[in-house]
Amino acid sequence: MDHEEVSSTQAMVLRERRKSLMLRLWIATGICFMALPGTLLGFSNLMAIASHHGLSGLPAAWIQGHGHAQVFGWVGSFILGIGFYSQPAKGRSVVRLPLVCYLLWTAGVGLRWVASIYGWHWRALFPVSAGAELVAVLLFLLAASRHKRPEERAAAGEDGPQTKRQRSPMPVWMVAVLLGTAGLLAMVGFNFVECLHLAYVGASRAFPAGLDQRYLVMMAWGFMTPMVWGFSARWLPAFLAIPQPDMNLMSFALWMDVLGVLCGLAGWTLLATVILATGAVSIGFALHLFEIPHGEAKVVGIHPSFPAFVRVAFLWLSVASLLGIWAAAADQHGGIWGASRHALTVGFVATMIFTIGPRILPHFSGFYNIYSKRLMFYSLLALQTGCLLRVSSEPLAYEGIFSFAWKVLPVSGMLELSGVLLFALNLVLTVVLGRPSFAPTPGSSSVLPAQNQQGSLRGSPVAAERAQSC
Repeated sequence: MDHEEVSSTQAMVLRERRKSLMLRLWIATGICFMALPGTLLGFSNLMAIASHHGLSGLPAAWIQGHGHAQVFGWVGSFILGIGFYSQPAKGRSVVRLPLVCYLLWTAGVGLRWVASIYGWHWRALFPVSAGAELVAVLLFLLAASRHKRPEERAAAGEDGPQTKRQRSPMPVWMVAVLLGTAGLLAMVGFNFVECLHLAYVGASRAFPAGLDQRYLVMMAWGFMTPMVWGFSARWLPAFLAIPQPDMNLMSFALWMDVLGVLCGLAGWTLLATVILATGAVSIGFALHLFEIPHGEAKVVGIHPSFPAFVRVAFLWLSVASLLGIWAAAADQHGGIWGASRHALTVGFVATMIFTIGPRILPHFSGFYNIYSKRLMFYSLLALQTGCLLRVSSEPLAYEGIFSFAWKVLPVSGMLELSGVLLFALNLVLTVVLGRPSFAPTPGSSSVLPAQNQQGSLRGSPVAAERAQSC
């Protein structure tokens, strides 16, 4: 390899390292929001609810602050971090734009937390925090709009006249991710408008109950659900050795999701839940999750229970949608709605993050494997046990069916908190004690993958994982 090729390779790896370091910052921030203002506040809220046998005396702003920290601070930070990492970038844009978005996003979520919980100058902080979050998402979308698929570059002749070819249709997994991204934009836009409204005419710092119900539909089914579906369709065929998704059936599930969200926003709650349940059941069949695999699942570096927990997560999705139908028809005190939302956010979304995260986040962040397979398993086991107890006991307690269920709720909260802390600990130990895939090249200030310092990036697990994900 001549000097020019070596320099080009070193520059490429240096960009990759900077992007990995930026992703670590996003992930670390997401973990902080997940563990501290998210889960710990949720646990304290649950203790208060269980002790008073209801929501009386618990400020609605605290409950909404918990949800904001979890969805925006945790899930949103992970999504934005992975999104920026997946985008090709050159020069200063590798770090500059993601860093600006990171500062805006983190400041927005943090200010919202302070305003919701402590009420300190909330009329000023609500619109400021919501505005910072909205600007961060708009900058992210601006960066993403500059990225073209290989087919689009070829069709435009950017790769040379010889490579021009007819543009291929967009993969269905990408459609799902774009729908989730549109849901993210709608969510932060909705949040910004309502925060402005509350700041000027609101009597309290909490969204009104009816409006909050619509907001939760947009947040759960408009943003998180299609986003997880899209990444699942992209990664699970390779990870689980299952066939590629059924394009037609997955498109049907996405249409059902969009239609269900629109019906929910219009206030047609029962119809919305039936449509959303149709899509939730369809997606499992579209992804072939419950068919016999055609090979061995890729569980190197992670716990072998990985395939089982992925399938459990999609079972939780169906449970959440069916509980939603029950809630729309019979809920009186919020217990069935709470169980439905918990089955979706914890049973489905959190389980998928706890399952897929140890598989991809270490590689994207510049490490070979997750620190501990056992910690991965224990975190998932604690999360699943806690979620099962919470979802099964919440309707019984809130609706006055079985009073002993109030004593089960704190146990479920402690188990889920334990699962969250174990997951966070595993990622922290990966960064602190894990084996990095980048190492200094002897005699050079540049960096190259540790196992491939003499040649190209092909041997790097970071590059391989990123190539599969983009």
